[in-house]
Amino acid sequence: MDQKTQMDLKGLAFIRSHVRHTGKTPSLRQIGDAIGYPSPRSVQLMLERLAKRGLLKYKDGVIKLPGKANDPMEHTVDVPLVGSVACGLPTLAQQDPEAWVSISTRIARPGQTYFLLRAVGDSMNLSGIDEGDLILVRQQAIADEGDRVVALINDEATIKHFHRKGDHIVLKPNSRNPKHSPTLVTDDLIIQGVVSAVLPDVLS
Repeated sequence: MDQKTQMDLKGLAFIRSHVRHTGKTPSLRQIGDAIGYPSPRSVQLMLERLAKRGLLKYKDGVIKLPGKANDPMEHTVDVPLVGSVACGLPTLAQQDPEAWVSISTRIARPGQTYFLLRAVGDSMNLSGIDEGDLILVRQQAIADEGDRVVALINDEATIKHFHRKGDHIVLKPNSRNPKHSPTLVTDDLIIQGVVSAVLPDVLS
């Protein structure tokens, strides 16, 4: 993700937070001060880019967030995007995620820890996960039968359905592509979390 996109998302997160806490959209100067843009024009260009992505509406100097996001009673939480699932999973305590994404507390429930991954590949496309989707993961070390889990095997991360077979764990794909097959886990397996929701990639 390039620096301009990171700045745009930082600006969006600030706008959402400001609306949530005050019930009003911030001024161009407030946005610029918050994210480090020196001129109102730079902020206007950022808002136009965000509008083109459908992340907000910006017309005649008026900022409007989609849905109920303008309602201060609509709560969100900022969730870190920590990487792509096919590239291994970074340490979740890492302080420098790719981006922070505002997620409604209707799906990212208070009291739980969440992170986001970008899906790569087609091994779970029959389970609603396509390449490029953002996967909201509830961090936990255990899983129930059939859960879609983020599993770490020998430092390689994957998203599969979790099944027990006797004393072993089977990670099953669910794909139109016949090349994908179940994996019987005999090496070290760490469950990083369970998939809570699949979101379109609003960052690309």
